[in-house]
Amino acid sequence: MVEPTSSPQMEFTLELRVNIGPTLEIGTGSFGTRRTVPITGGTFGGPRISGQVLPGGADWQVVENESLTFLDARYVIETDDKVRIEVRNQGIRYAEREVMQRMAAGEQVSPDEYYFRTSPRFSPPEGKYGWLRQSVFIASAERYADIVVVKVWRVL
Repeated sequence: MVEPTSSPQMEFTLELRVNIGPTLEIGTGSFGTRRTVPITGGTFGGPRISGQVLPGGADWQVVENESLTFLDARYVIETDDKVRIEVRNQGIRYAEREVMQRMAAGEQVSPDEYYFRTSPRFSPPEGKYGWLRQSVFIASAERYADIVVVKVWRVL
């Protein structure tokens, strides 16, 4: 077996502060309970990019069981210089049942009490922000009553 010479490094890229609306329960399917959470706006910023999260997106979720949720958020960000970039952010949130119940009730829960990781993919137009299309990104997220904070790193 070959030993790796080094592990991937990461570079902080941006922090998203995504405003969300009330959850809409869709129903139970073969893989779990389906629901969607509307994205109503927000802001983002980092060393090379900043702007706003546009309203109109949503996070489509499948709650597999009382502890595990799969997320698939799609939305658009607009940079300060008015470039619109599509974002698809997929991930998972896991916590003990009691912690998930507290979160669902709108209680503030410390991010240390749950696992919430995503992998955002950016689709910018050609030009200044093309670098977002050329890398893999990972993120750590925090869920609050009406906002999700997503801290994004580029894998080098």
